[in-house]
Amino acid sequence: MLIRHHKTMNIGLLLGVTFFGILALIFSPIFGGGKNGLEYSDALFNKLAKGSSYFVPKLTGDLKGVEEQELAVSVKMEDADQAARAAKIFARVAPDTVSQGVQLSIRGNLSKLLGAVLEDSNSMYFNKGDEVREKYGIDEKEVMTTWWAALNRAVKELQKSRKTEQSNIILEVMKKGIEPAYNFYKIEPQSISEKAFTATGLLVFYVLYTLWWGFAIFYLFDGLGLSMKKARVKREV
Repeated sequence: MLIRHHKTMNIGLLLGVTFFGILALIFSPIFGGGKNGLEYSDALFNKLAKGSSYFVPKLTGDLKGVEEQELAVSVKMEDADQAARAAKIFARVAPDTVSQGVQLSIRGNLSKLLGAVLEDSNSMYFNKGDEVREKYGIDEKEVMTTWWAALNRAVKELQKSRKTEQSNIILEVMKKGIEPAYNFYKIEPQSISEKAFTATGLLVFYVLYTLWWGFAIFYLFDGLGLSMKKARVKREV
């Protein structure tokens, strides 16, 4: 191997070796609970994301605007079992809801119905899935999936009927109530203020570590005499 610049080659080798040394540490299970660095940072940012995704109180307050509204919509579920399961869940707060085959006919007060959804979402958000499971006799995640599936189909039907207010508030409950509760289930929420130093440190480290490898490549190539130079402009006489 032809080394043109020994000094920059040595710097590049040092940066490269230390980069991979730190990479080995990152993948070692030394960050508590047998986690490696990636698992630790992923768990931390999931906790912080969950901590900033709690909208149930606000959504509950928004339901006051639809207290007098009735929801009446028929949707086609994925299969008869899902339709029957949805009817069982909805019927606790909207007793006129029934299923026939894959068809689900939802009938009930919109505010009370979405209030029940938010109550279940709140239980799931705080990892109290047993409350949801005992209420319906159905797996808690299956309950949330069924709520979402039925309401998602209801939104599409309401949009076709131009019932914008009802479709919009249902969408809000789905996106800010059901989805965070389901996606972050079993994760303990944490406020960014509690882990501001750690989170900032990880982000700064990520940037510096990326630059670290970039400089290692730069110095290694320079040591081999490979570098980027601006081409000279050939002038015509």
